[in-house]
Amino acid sequence: MTIREMYSTMVNRRGPSGCAACAQSLSALNSNLSMPPIARSASPRASATATNAEALADDPANLADATAESVDANEAGEEKLRSGIQSIEVGFRLLEVLTSEPRAMMLRDLAQRAGMSPAKAHRYLVSFMRLGMVAQDPLSGRYELGGFALQLGLARLARVDGVKLARLALAELHDALDVTVGIAVWGNQGPTVVHWMESSHPAKASLKLGDVMPMLSSATGLLFAAYLPRSKTAPMIERELAGAQHYSYGSTPRTAQALELALAQVREHGAARVEGMLLPTIHAFCTPVFDASGELALGLIALGHEGAFDSNWNGAVDTALRTCAEKLSYELGYSPTPR
Repeated sequence: MTIREMYSTMVNRRGPSGCAACAQSLSALNSNLSMPPIARSASPRASATATNAEALADDPANLADATAESVDANEAGEEKLRSGIQSIEVGFRLLEVLTSEPRAMMLRDLAQRAGMSPAKAHRYLVSFMRLGMVAQDPLSGRYELGGFALQLGLARLARVDGVKLARLALAELHDALDVTVGIAVWGNQGPTVVHWMESSHPAKASLKLGDVMPMLSSATGLLFAAYLPRSKTAPMIERELAGAQHYSYGSTPRTAQALELALAQVREHGAARVEGMLLPTIHAFCTPVFDASGELALGLIALGHEGAFDSNWNGAVDTALRTCAEKLSYELGYSPTPR
């Protein structure tokens, strides 16, 4: 209904004497309708919000304080998420001890190794037994890992991809040391390069993905010869020994006796190293990564030019490569001590 229609209705109902009153009412209604929407809908909360915004805008110090409070609140929330559940981390120490110990353990020994009282350890062990993470021998009372712990380990091994993990790990090493790095696995023709990353000053090694490394004159070949069963490596080794007289440089083994001495040195150092053997002025390391069964899974390669590459045992390259290999071996389920 329009204002004009409302006026006509009021006049008809009140008669001529009510026209003045109707006019006043309509004038007031029209004034209200003409007011801005904000003025009609303003509330105490909206007014307070506007006042606060004006105060922040007028005073930069207030705005800075409000921003700092917001940042502190966000950081506190993130810290709360990162804090985790401490009781789980405490109880996990018991599982770590059982994982590293090859035999079942008495409560007092297990608690001592985990750094807690026997009473506290027992409460955690009761919960772990309910979940199948820990089992207790009913005769001796000793504790060991339970069936669900085995299922967890098997599930992890089924999902892990050693080459993928190695590629990620070597990318960090490559960026940190700026050396050429690679990954080699055993193929049907011998140790095969499956990943390669050049440094900013690449070595003239002329290697590419799919290349098979020689068994006698490369760090990669010597590593696989040292750690793989001889039944796998014998055909390649015998073939190269037969042509060893053609090698005119380096300390490439030319006899079976010299090869056994070289392989013993590889096992003693826990890695293979060549200095100008395959290519003059090119030095290289190859470090083993083992799987859960203790077998050689892959080799990590690092190489570079003489003078720009630290080929010393326990030097920067050797140490970084060993650290990387040990972490990968752990991820693949390897333990240096029998379980």
